[in-house]
Amino acid sequence: MTDGLESLAAELEAAVPGGVARDVPAAELGTYRVGGPLAVLVRVPDDDALARVGEVVARVAPAVLVVGRGSNLLVADTGFDGLGILLVGEFEELAIDETTVRAGGAVALPVLARRTAAAGRAGLEFFVGIPGSVGGAVRMNAGGHGCETRDVLVRARVRELTAARCTERDPASLALGYRTSTIGPSDVVVDAEFRVAADDPEACAARIDEVVRWRRENQPGGANGGSVFRNPPDDSAGRLIDVSGCKGMRVGRAVVSEKHANFFQAETGATARDVRDLVERVQARVHAETGVALVPELVMIGFDS
Repeated sequence: MTDGLESLAAELEAAVPGGVARDVPAAELGTYRVGGPLAVLVRVPDDDALARVGEVVARVAPAVLVVGRGSNLLVADTGFDGLGILLVGEFEELAIDETTVRAGGAVALPVLARRTAAAGRAGLEFFVGIPGSVGGAVRMNAGGHGCETRDVLVRARVRELTAARCTERDPASLALGYRTSTIGPSDVVVDAEFRVAADDPEACAARIDEVVRWRRENQPGGANGGSVFRNPPDDSAGRLIDVSGCKGMRVGRAVVSEKHANFFQAETGATARDVRDLVERVQARVHAETGVALVPELVMIGFDS
């Protein structure tokens, strides 16, 4: 670790005592279970601590990676020479009201869906099929089963680390589009408020079960990062990959799923380079066969290009 990163780690340890770790493998933080070390990782338990982290970030200006649940993240085998931020503690709490639910940025989306359904609150059932966090959902306008985050989001609190401020934003100011928003790489979603409606808990549970059933039938389990590519307008990335003959395509220990072509599996012994090279090979094949340039939804960190 460089002297600059050693100094950063020391400053963060003073800001968040006991929360700083060094050289933490990305394989422990992401669903692909591959990747090299994050030079510095800080586990932040509450917004006051996050504000103190922001003061350090604003002063030192390191490269920042907000990790979330790592469900669409691929870190290079050489690692990330910067600061990883992981929300814990108070950020994992949620409160259910009559018409709204407020959830911390680290709340897992399946937990959000199941707990609100059990409380007889409808509208968030689609989140059960998305293996991310509330913060990631807001940042990427996550969606599935005909619903997107912007359809149910009332507002979100976002801490801008480099500007040392926390602002409240509605969907319009977030400019939520297809897997896009105005949230920058050094911004952190503190919490979000979602719109819900009262309903029979059994009816909510039935919708949860239907989403889970569909996912098990149509998507693979194991070590993957969900959808690799964004869907082109009026088409499906999975369909394009399939018709281009890429199902089962392999690079090293990374392989295109036979069950859903837009899911790439990292088998035991895979490297992040295997996954990255498979992404590029599939992109090239699909473009050659269909003329469509697929855009990755997968966030790739620390690679040469």
